[in-house]
Amino acid sequence: MVDPIGNALEKYMDLLSARQKLVTANIANADTPGYKTKDLDFQSQFQNLLAGGQPQATQVAGLQTKNDGNNVSLDREARLLSENALRFSVASSLMKGQFKALQSAIDEGRSA
Repeated sequence: MVDPIGNALEKYMDLLSARQKLVTANIANADTPGYKTKDLDFQSQFQNLLAGGQPQATQVAGLQTKNDGNNVSLDREARLLSENALRFSVASSLMKGQFKALQSAIDEGRSA
């Protein structure tokens, strides 16, 4: 994107994509003995991305561990999937607005 808001939205959507991959990996490993849930600290990782870094996944603390050492909570992961979908929908709507504004500026430049 050519503007700071569009650039931030692009980074935000990249972070949402990274989180989606982590959540689906957590779900896929729900029955893997010893697997530990991974996630992103969304706010700090967004700042990290804006500064040019890459998303860093961390193990989630405070989850109940089963006898096999796995701590994936399918309820938590389902909630995160829904939250991520909502965030993506909002971000894509905002991005669409950015593209419309850009197209409008281009069209005005052509007619001037």
